[in-house]
Amino acid sequence: MNYNDILQRFQSGNVTVPGKKVKFDFGDAGKIYLDGVAGKVSSDDGAADTTIKVKLDDFVDMAGGKLDPTAAFMQGKLRVEGDMGVAMQLQGVMAKLRS
Repeated sequence: MNYNDILQRFQSGNVTVPGKKVKFDFGDAGKIYLDGVAGKVSSDDGAADTTIKVKLDDFVDMAGGKLDPTAAFMQGKLRVEGDMGVAMQLQGVMAKLRS
């Protein structure tokens, strides 16, 4: 799974957190913006309620079930900026990537 695969899965499933804006920041690999206010997913970079900073490889491992998101957070592989409550709702997002 690469960046484009992840973006396409998010877009095809219209994966968002209702009423919230979430940004996945993969550094140089790109960003994915889940706009739960407008109900769309894009590669845009904008202000977000919560920003998840993670290397693309680590995200792929989490999406594939090889890396537990809580373990990634505790190991410093995943950083959360903003509303931690929104971040907690992202387990459903990860589940949609696996299907």
